[in-house]
Amino acid sequence: MIVKMQKLTLFVSAYHKDDALNKLKKLGLVHIHNINPPVSEDITSIETELNNIEKSLSIIGLENIEKSDRSIDFNKIESLVGNIISLATKKDQLNNVLEEEKEKLNWFQIWGNVSMSEIEELKNTGIYLRLYVSDKSYLKRLPEDKLIYVVNKDKYKIYIALVSTEENSTLDLKEEIIPLDDFESVKDKIASTEKELSQINKKIGDLSKFRNDILAYQEKIKKRHEFANVKYGMGNVEPISYLQGFCPEESTDIIKKEADKESWGYVFEEPDNPSEVPTLIKNPGWIRIIDPIFKFMGTVPGYQEYDVSIWFLIFFSLFFGMLIGDAGYGTLFILLTILARKKFSSAPSEPFILMYVLSGATVLWGILSGTWFGSEAIAQLPLFKHLVIPGISSFNLSKHGFNDNQNIMMNLCFLIGATHLTVAHLSAAWKNRNSLKALSQIGWVAIVWGLYFLAGLLVLRHEFPAIAKWLMIAGITLAMLFTNPQKNILKGAASSLGSLPLDVISGFSDVVSYLRLFAVGYATVVVAYSFNNMAIGGGINNVFSGLIAAFILFLGHGLNILLCAMSIIVHGIRLNMLEFSSHLGMEWSGKEYKPFKE
Repeated sequence: MIVKMQKLTLFVSAYHKDDALNKLKKLGLVHIHNINPPVSEDITSIETELNNIEKSLSIIGLENIEKSDRSIDFNKIESLVGNIISLATKKDQLNNVLEEEKEKLNWFQIWGNVSMSEIEELKNTGIYLRLYVSDKSYLKRLPEDKLIYVVNKDKYKIYIALVSTEENSTLDLKEEIIPLDDFESVKDKIASTEKELSQINKKIGDLSKFRNDILAYQEKIKKRHEFANVKYGMGNVEPISYLQGFCPEESTDIIKKEADKESWGYVFEEPDNPSEVPTLIKNPGWIRIIDPIFKFMGTVPGYQEYDVSIWFLIFFSLFFGMLIGDAGYGTLFILLTILARKKFSSAPSEPFILMYVLSGATVLWGILSGTWFGSEAIAQLPLFKHLVIPGISSFNLSKHGFNDNQNIMMNLCFLIGATHLTVAHLSAAWKNRNSLKALSQIGWVAIVWGLYFLAGLLVLRHEFPAIAKWLMIAGITLAMLFTNPQKNILKGAASSLGSLPLDVISGFSDVVSYLRLFAVGYATVVVAYSFNNMAIGGGINNVFSGLIAAFILFLGHGLNILLCAMSIIVHGIRLNMLEFSSHLGMEWSGKEYKPFKE
């Protein structure tokens, strides 16, 4: 349920607004909506500090971090952060130096142990040496009147030296630059730089032990940043400062009591701009288990939209079970969830309970379809065989052939799709129950079921019943007349007529799109079945063949489970977030309710 909110305007003394904000923060009930853009030197300074903290955390990283056996004083962490950044800057500089010196070393490996000082000595004796690099084709056109030595060569290039007694003697090539340092000094520089880098890495490693202290300090600075944003986002008319925000309607009495106690002025009113209002959703515990999915997607319904948590939970569980559809995999998921819960016993319970529900749905569908690790032999065991519903069996365990099962499953998918979309339109009709628009949504319920029968006709060659035609006629009429109801009913119908044909076509596509539940679920069975045959189809005759079979089974089913996880995101979530939400009119345009609190 989306909690009803009230807009609050709070008036406090400009001279005591810091104290007022601290007391408001202790209440932790008001989601602040800034009146002015928060700009100040304080905010800039805090943001710079936050950037430095973030940079220091990225420098020390997450790998191979040992926790320090002592904490560090918050007053020293700013210096610690600066030290980490300084060390990282020095490390970057040394890495650049090391790269340059290694390039010089590579030069010496090509040209040999030659130095600028030696070349200068040759000049003093009247011998001039110039070095060049060219492609191998140059060997065919070497000037015969010049003394040229091929010093080195590789697959594509040659490295040549021109020796002459004439200072101006050159080749028509780009001359190689000779390092000023000699070979030994370059090696020494590389060794000393690597040693210094090792010392810096050790220092950074030692400082990384205080990562948890830095994270705690970061949270403290974030609170300061939030406080500064609220303070400098307030309106000011001396001697009064004022702020605006939103709070749950049920919390207004608490705020009024505190305001009366502190002599604050306040005005509560209905929000005049729903797009500014944050969304707070409160549901019973059994529905809240779906919240991790919404957090994973980062989606929040708008304040005037719908809380679809219960429908998302019900249908997502069904889709999860059908898309994976293997009782063996579901049992494995349950066991892994139990182990994970034991390891992370202090973590929130919702994700684990959700996994139990989703895994249970998978086990149930696998039992009913006779699917256990894609093995037909397991499905034929007496204990499991009698639990299979023939029409949805993954194997030919009954009088139903595959084609019959395929048609039954496809029709079931259309039925699930029509039901899902019907829930969407009935929810929209209930929300608009005091408006004629509700009749448009009822019309769309009729259209959806007409499209269900049309899908049966076009895809499955089922008979198109007479009632389906009347459902389509009645539904289109209601949708045309009441989608945009106006005093002039014909004018309203005309305004709806332009988009209605495309909406109906899109609705048909949406109903048919639920076939993905059958297609992906069947693909899961086929992949598992294929790997089983690959591993043990020819039998296991010795230990080596048994090990190979075990490896194939582990690899194959592991890959299949990974594909299943991807299909849940691509298909299971999509059917709720796209098809269902579009028929409901959801835009997921909301922002989460985040009260100003300690």
